[in-house]
Amino acid sequence: MRFNPEEYRKAARDNFEKAWHTGPEVLTPPGREQEYPRLQYRKASPHPIFEMVNRLRETYLLLGFEEICNPIMVEEQDVYRQFGPEASAVLDRVFYLGGLERPNQGIGRSELEGIAAITGKEVGTDEEEHLRELLQSYKKSAIDGDDLIHATSQVLGIDDGVTVEIYEKVFSAFRSLEPHSSRNTLRSHMTSGWFLTLSHIWEKRPQPLRLFSVDRCFRREQEEGPTRLMSYHSASCVIAGEDVTNEDGKAVSRALLSSFGYTDFRFQPDEKRSKYYMPGSQTEVYARHPVHDWVEVATFGMYSPSALGEYGIGVPVMNLGLGVERLAMIAYQSEDIRKLTFPQFFPTDLPDFEIARAVSFREEPKSPAGKQLARAIISTAESHGSEPGPCSFLVSECGIEGRQVRVYVEEPESGTKLLGPACLNRIYAHAGSVLGVPDTEKWKEVRSTGVDCGMTYLSAVATLAAARIEQAARCGQSVTVQVKMAKLPSDINIRIEEYAMRFITDQKKKVDLRGPVFFTVRSELET
Repeated sequence: MRFNPEEYRKAARDNFEKAWHTGPEVLTPPGREQEYPRLQYRKASPHPIFEMVNRLRETYLLLGFEEICNPIMVEEQDVYRQFGPEASAVLDRVFYLGGLERPNQGIGRSELEGIAAITGKEVGTDEEEHLRELLQSYKKSAIDGDDLIHATSQVLGIDDGVTVEIYEKVFSAFRSLEPHSSRNTLRSHMTSGWFLTLSHIWEKRPQPLRLFSVDRCFRREQEEGPTRLMSYHSASCVIAGEDVTNEDGKAVSRALLSSFGYTDFRFQPDEKRSKYYMPGSQTEVYARHPVHDWVEVATFGMYSPSALGEYGIGVPVMNLGLGVERLAMIAYQSEDIRKLTFPQFFPTDLPDFEIARAVSFREEPKSPAGKQLARAIISTAESHGSEPGPCSFLVSECGIEGRQVRVYVEEPESGTKLLGPACLNRIYAHAGSVLGVPDTEKWKEVRSTGVDCGMTYLSAVATLAAARIEQAARCGQSVTVQVKMAKLPSDINIRIEEYAMRFITDQKKKVDLRGPVFFTVRSELET
């Protein structure tokens, strides 16, 4: 059956929607709620470089260019054919591919004694012969390295872990391996791939050929910096045909870059004058952006007839290329390509809304009845919060876990109110800290500029009480949940994810969820 990308995408979306739900609850098989994690949908963020790669691919396709996968490994002789006298300087900036030679490991008396010392048994005559044959087969590449350990274990009748020890301690030839370079290189310019591709297809397809590739290139820089990486993405295209000129480069530049918000274009000769371009054709593209003004974004030119002749390509070829990372730096207003490409290696600020999202309840009821009970506790407590103690108010008579439960909010002591002074404190993420604050003038700035975490001390404790009552009912027990003076987030059933806590402590911010809560919830099982 032919693969249909659109049907695949639709099936993937349908399966995603079945597994992830945007609401606060997830449907699970009855009685098996605890086996399933609580799932919540949140849109993930794409990586800026690959987001730019996708946008460029989509734009090229809309412009009628066919996508090509160019070779990544290029022989050294091809660099000389393409760059001519300039090749020596170019090769100074390429990575040569190296590898380990397969060792010629012999089996003598010392090796046999070493194996016996590790395995605890002598190596038999047949095992010795088979081991020699195995190592010779490996030397001749008849056996892959991935299979060598297991094959040796089978010959000697031992465990793979013991075999690894033999190779580490006995077979000295495997401990002295050194890589040796070949004459193959990793492409430093997409041009290296285009010559190879065009040489095979230029006479076999209708012209003009319109091809593009957005892929990695590798350049052995002296060091990486704010604008240079050793591995980068090139968004390159070629147009090959009898009537192709440099004007095609200008047209593609305008069409390609206008989709990224660029409005005006300026073309000027590129002083670098690469040898694989026809003299006078290499052109830099400057574009005006509403935010970034004039910036250099691309280079194009006509391939040199002499370089094309090296590959038997008999038609003019225009090549245009731009650096994806360069375009991403402009789009994301980044001053350091290393931070844009590898943000995981650079400490970044965690915005307050991310911190707020990392704040949650430690314990929550699982059943719908338990969740409803938590809401009822909050409602009853807020309605009678200023009532003086001792006092007790019925919250609900409900069925939980197959048992009838009567739930009360109460204050057993006199001289106090049902709700302690901090019960209505609301939790905010503010300036990198997590704070629980009352609705007073002193904390007006936090409540107006901070990010509301969507919970109060009361809602956190009510959720804890509902979870404990649900658990107790499951065991056929009554329970009393009481919170007095809160000193830690866990005292009021609050959890802050580890990554957010790490940021808060690293930035010397604080978590202050202290306060006098003094709130009690009690359950009774009806007999």
